[in-house]
Amino acid sequence: MKDLLFPDFLKSFGASLPWDRRLYKQDILGSQVHCRMLAKQGIISREEEELILKGLGEILREIESGEFPFSMELEDIHMNIERRLMEKIGDVGGKLHTARSRNDQVALDERLYLREEIRLIEAQLLELMETLVDKAQASLRAIMPGYTHLQRAQPVLFSHHLMAYYEMFRRDLRRMEGCMEGLSELPLGSGALAGVDFPIDREFVAKELGFKRVCRNSMDAVSDRDFLLEFLSACSILGIHMSRLCEEIVLWSSQEFGFIKLADLFCTGSSIMPQKRNPDYAELIRAKAGLMVGNLVSMLMVMKGLPLAYNKDMQEDKRPMFETVDTVKDCLRVVTQMIRTMEVNSTRMAMATEEGYLTATDLADYLVEKGRPFRKAHGVVAEIVRSCVERGVPLRSLGLEELKSYDEAFDEDVYLVLDPRASIERRATRGGTATSRVMEALEEARRELEELRAALKGAEA
Repeated sequence: MKDLLFPDFLKSFGASLPWDRRLYKQDILGSQVHCRMLAKQGIISREEEELILKGLGEILREIESGEFPFSMELEDIHMNIERRLMEKIGDVGGKLHTARSRNDQVALDERLYLREEIRLIEAQLLELMETLVDKAQASLRAIMPGYTHLQRAQPVLFSHHLMAYYEMFRRDLRRMEGCMEGLSELPLGSGALAGVDFPIDREFVAKELGFKRVCRNSMDAVSDRDFLLEFLSACSILGIHMSRLCEEIVLWSSQEFGFIKLADLFCTGSSIMPQKRNPDYAELIRAKAGLMVGNLVSMLMVMKGLPLAYNKDMQEDKRPMFETVDTVKDCLRVVTQMIRTMEVNSTRMAMATEEGYLTATDLADYLVEKGRPFRKAHGVVAEIVRSCVERGVPLRSLGLEELKSYDEAFDEDVYLVLDPRASIERRATRGGTATSRVMEALEEARRELEELRAALKGAEA
């Protein structure tokens, strides 16, 4: 049976309006500057410029007030705005599209959009980093087991652990700045793919819109989505970092660990088990990190093997772009508040450092300081630990005579080595977990945050 509605379905299938209508502000801004350039170059008259700019201003107000008559028949945001402009001011509105194509127009709109959103993401990242520093400062005396393979390894300051995430997010901030550099070239003026045959002034447009330079090759300008791939990649790595932090929050808030308590706001109950405090929002962020990685992979597959220049495949870049922007901002908002409001159970953390033989490495280092080769010291301590595990006793319970039975180098001062807090303070190399080094890291981070905030404020201005 013939599908009489198939043509309507195809229009809907091929339309990007449900996604790209979010680019209306960038589309209108680019059109306003393009219009002014056309008038400056004598391509349109000053009277026509005035009419077009007035019409674009009215369209902006209509969209923001919810009065704009969007039409799926017109496929995308660009044609919707252009048709509405012509309805308002007549055929003069059609002159706005002189010396440009939708190909370089959408490339411009996406760059303008991502520039704005990256600045917002950077501000959120700074807030998260500052929250980590505040929590680390407030928890400076808390000690906990450090883990490898999820097995207790060596004692560390909880603050040191939190500051590891500060470093991750600092790298994420650098990646966002790298994305901004990739967005610094103006594609407008490239036309459909070959450039335009009007005496336009691309440098004027670039300066007015805040671009550092113009794209050097018209074919590359309209078919490039590297700037989006870089952004999606940066967000994916940021998402992975948030996911790792949230995984630890899930573990730490469990009864088995009991290191932290999440605020009630970030927990939900069970439909049948009244005692449950499920860390749902931390778990959701773990999952949403996968969504962001999926968007990156999706866009990589869209671009893989595309011939130059523009192809309709590239219309599918809107969903992953908008979805990732929304997701990363939402996750940053949640994880920042989750860290800010969580309670630290330093007593439970300290108790955990007394189990698991966390000072075994210190005991081996003690023997090295007494002149034993490290490998021999390692073997001696491994034998001592095996014996303690079999008997279920801690290292600190061993008498000096028993220790001497393993190696005569042991002396009374060995018990200082077996204290978890003393172990922490001995790790005083730069970047280590000693209190003095963590305090240095906190001071350095606060200076850095102040500089980064000033730089971001200057960039926004």
